[in-house]
Amino acid sequence: MREKVGKIGEEIAVDFLKKKGYQILDRNYKFKIPGDLQKGEIDIVAKKKDTICFVEVKTLKNPKIEIFPEEKINLSKKKKLIATAESWLIKNKIPLDSKWQIDVISIVIKEGKTKISHFENAISA
Repeated sequence: MREKVGKIGEEIAVDFLKKKGYQILDRNYKFKIPGDLQKGEIDIVAKKKDTICFVEVKTLKNPKIEIFPEEKINLSKKKKLIATAESWLIKNKIPLDSKWQIDVISIVIKEGKTKISHFENAISA
């Protein structure tokens, strides 16, 4: 169920980004972080003008309590996102000092309505 909600959220986020003029470069990029049992994952890699945006999508459907999806990103997740973003840049032969950022798209689906919040450059090293 959680994976299904996540996939729905990612589709909503891709449509949202395309409408805002972003070009989608990659989706669900995974990277085995050295010394970590879990893989890092970037939901969406997009580009707008000269900036590459690594987008973490957090989706909640019918939350029982008033919580914001973006609050679910802890310090460990932030470190994984940064390491995974850097890995994607290296794999794609893009210099680490080029313009890039990590955005968060928060989606709440409640009573058939969808609320999208886009936090640009939300996570930094």
